[in-house]
Amino acid sequence: MSEQEEKMITLVDADGNETLYEILFTFESEDYGKAYILLIPAGSEPEEQVDVLAFSFNPDEDGQAKDAELYDIESDEEWDMVEGVLDTFLNDENLQ
Repeated sequence: MSEQEEKMITLVDADGNETLYEILFTFESEDYGKAYILLIPAGSEPEEQVDVLAFSFNPDEDGQAKDAELYDIESDEEWDMVEGVLDTFLNDENLQ
């Protein structure tokens, strides 16, 4: 599997439609005791405005999310924390 393929994940919606996403990044939160994954649509251009999807997950034995089951983030406090991490990530990316 190529490095590019390792950064991709396919999500299946309730109707069985498959959509390919690129893994933007993953991180762990000690406050919530969970790992999180942030995804963007595959093939997005760097300057393109896209919706970022976020889920919590249980990492596999290698600490990866590739084949992990994803869970919806349900609390407003958790969403605020994830958005803060995303904002920091995006600001750091823009500085490089």
